[in-house]
Amino acid sequence: MLRRSLPFVIIAAVALAGATAGALLYRAYKPQVLTASTEQQLDGKNNDTAHARGPAKAPVTIEEFGDFQCPPCGQLSEPLNQLERDHPNGVRLIFRHFPLITHAYAKPAAYAAEAAGLQGRFWEMHDLLYREQANWSKAAAPHELFVGYAKVVALDVARFQKDMESEVVKTRVAADQKRAAELGVTLTPTVFVNGKSVSGRSLNPGGLRAAVEAALAQVSPP
Repeated sequence: MLRRSLPFVIIAAVALAGATAGALLYRAYKPQVLTASTEQQLDGKNNDTAHARGPAKAPVTIEEFGDFQCPPCGQLSEPLNQLERDHPNGVRLIFRHFPLITHAYAKPAAYAAEAAGLQGRFWEMHDLLYREQANWSKAAAPHELFVGYAKVVALDVARFQKDMESEVVKTRVAADQKRAAELGVTLTPTVFVNGKSVSGRSLNPGGLRAAVEAALAQVSPP
């Protein structure tokens, strides 16, 4: 009888071990909910390198830490833009660089966006880099494509190329990385809505819209 039941006991033990391991892995990799304190939230005074769209006194601020080579960031780019367009008086959208070391071209892309920003075209380059992500992220020489994008958004190309290598641009990207470290950001995309991160299953277009609309409801009169 023992011999007959032994295989079933082994199978049950393996299944239990697998379930336990799965639970442990879930706990280990479960997205951390981050919160920015009042002092850490963008106040518009000490964060003059931030790229923002929308009124400075908007009741809801969306602050994203993104990587231009990160596919999930690319998928959220237009939905975030749409939220800002849908609530022109209620939402302020902020983008901060957090290029991951696992993405070889993420930092050069951040430099390209910042170089465009020095000519007042940050958001145009931001949107174009995400739209064209599948192309430049797989290119052997993405710098040539960045130069092409500079022409598309009507930049002074010679200045753009020079600015991409400048300390000013590198310092701006480093400042965003420092802010990310202060907030405990380790992954992209990381998105804060009024200082609270939107994470896990909520980090999708529908979840972000729900978080923004809930924040708007809290500040709007009944």
